[in-house]
Amino acid sequence: MPAYTYIAKDATGQVISGTIDAADDRTVASRLMEMGYYVTSITKGSGGGKGMNMNLNFKLPGKRKVGLKELVLFCRQFATMINAGVSLVRCLNILQEQTANDGLKTIITNVQQEIEGGSTLSTALSKYPKVFSGLFVGLVRAGEVGGVLDTTLERLAGFLEKDLELKRKIKGAMTYPTLVMSVAVIIVFGLITFIVPKFMEMFKDMEIQMPAMTMMLMTLGDFSKKYWYVLPVAAGGGIFAFKQYTSTAAGRKQWDWMRLKFPVFGPLNQKVAMARFSRTLNTLLVSGVPILQAMETVSGTLGNEVISKAVTDARISIREGESIATPLAASKLFPPMVVQMIVVGEETGALDELLAKIADFYEDEVDVAVESLTAALEPLMIVGLGSVVGFIVIAMMMPMVSLISGLSGGGG
Repeated sequence: MPAYTYIAKDATGQVISGTIDAADDRTVASRLMEMGYYVTSITKGSGGGKGMNMNLNFKLPGKRKVGLKELVLFCRQFATMINAGVSLVRCLNILQEQTANDGLKTIITNVQQEIEGGSTLSTALSKYPKVFSGLFVGLVRAGEVGGVLDTTLERLAGFLEKDLELKRKIKGAMTYPTLVMSVAVIIVFGLITFIVPKFMEMFKDMEIQMPAMTMMLMTLGDFSKKYWYVLPVAAGGGIFAFKQYTSTAAGRKQWDWMRLKFPVFGPLNQKVAMARFSRTLNTLLVSGVPILQAMETVSGTLGNEVISKAVTDARISIREGESIATPLAASKLFPPMVVQMIVVGEETGALDELLAKIADFYEDEVDVAVESLTAALEPLMIVGLGSVVGFIVIAMMMPMVSLISGLSGGGG
């Protein structure tokens, strides 16, 4: 096993150094962290390893993803301690001790090390883009520059809570239909695969002439029984192909355009994008982020390439000294009300306030749209499922009706 020389700090801030035999530098880092040390550097001994500064931005076993709930709590507690006059390093130490998420715990420890080494909080956080988005880092940077980090963190927590609530509503609206459709597919598959063939065998034994509907159902039942694995394989292949396609720039753009054009779901997606655009831009502007930087950050948080392109065009318009509203109106993606309120906001200098009103309006609109969608989907699913089951029942009953009719005729 190679030897690794390390430099670290203990809980009191005292610099210590030593040597550890381990399989690799990650093992060394893990051991030192378990001992309560903050790693500054790890250098491989004999064997020619190159010394390196460890920021520990890697995933150790057992770490789970950092969720929005945990980030909200992180911001709230951080803001409270900063407001109370607790030093930045001590705040991070307390947050690291009480967080239950191992991944976040490691990141906070590394951020604390970076700050002790002279880095700013925003710079340290920016090294973890999968946890701290560009919006998060941008707001923290604005708070540092303006000396209002506690206020900025409070605003950030409020924004994340709104975003979490919006996602929860959309997810909640789709959970029930997805569950019902999954159960319906399983029931229909079970009927076609196991129940229908038994009736078909009985009809064959009785030499009944099969109607077209019954023959179609029989063919479907035989296929599903012999090639039952085709459905999950086809579904898995379709999902994989879809993900591959949407991972490309052209595929993602086309899919995002289609999402805005789907009946029912298209208007809902647009309202969600308007709510997120308005809330994000409002939060950035109120926190003192320059408009050009704010627009750049917003374009990366909307989750729709088509609308992001319109925001990017608006940013170019601002840089050239023109209005934000003109390119937004030209895109035909932003409703006239949003465009006109932005125009009024630019003219009166109260853009941030009007954006907050737009965000509140569209968040309420999303609530109404989600409730309407849920109410509309339930009867549609009942009708759809009833049609499928009705087809199966009729297809199985038709030969029996023919048999009864034949017996009645023979008896007469």
